[in-house]
Amino acid sequence: MIAIVKFPGTTCEADVYKALMEAGVPTVIVKYKEFDPDKYNGVILPGGFSFGDYLRAGSIAASTETIKKVKQMAEEGKIVIGICNGFQILVESGLLKGALLPNLKLRFISKWVSLKVIRTDTVLTKGLDKKIIRMPIAHAEGRYYVDDVDYAKTNMVLQYCDENGNVSEDTNPNGSLLNIASIANEEGNVIGMMPHPERASFKLTSVDGTVDGLILLRRLGKWA
Repeated sequence: MIAIVKFPGTTCEADVYKALMEAGVPTVIVKYKEFDPDKYNGVILPGGFSFGDYLRAGSIAASTETIKKVKQMAEEGKIVIGICNGFQILVESGLLKGALLPNLKLRFISKWVSLKVIRTDTVLTKGLDKKIIRMPIAHAEGRYYVDDVDYAKTNMVLQYCDENGNVSEDTNPNGSLLNIASIANEEGNVIGMMPHPERASFKLTSVDGTVDGLILLRRLGKWA
């Protein structure tokens, strides 16, 4: 069972729930104060504006008792996934290194992007055959940065690219270091990502029928 944690200001929990159900993954939405890590095999921190993104995006949520419990799950090898604002919470809490800074052009970006799959040893990408996938992004603070470039190179999961898999400054929507769209811990059980897989899980709401997000979420089935 996967828990989808809802903080005040979280907005994407229902979308994630529907996508996981479509993927055949047992899941439930849990209010953050009611979260019990012993009941679940994994947790997803969905997108939105937790606690209104006061101070910095994700910073208040990162200091809650709930995230202390999420850290416990990560240490036990359970699944921990942060999507968009959830990714911001993961870096603010130290579960993943680095920071998510305001986009380089200081504008909110909402569009579909191509993504190059770099790591295939994480809970979302293990055994994935596709090397290039498409999902949408929607954020104002998604520019990933870490001062340890070797860490970034070793742990990045997805890179922004063009439709042929070419990675360049032109394909970088927000100025992220090394075009990083997603990063994971060394073990591959803690993943942060700016793209929204739940918004690429239904042909009806996809710009071109792409359901690459659903392909990723289905991989959680055996873990959940």
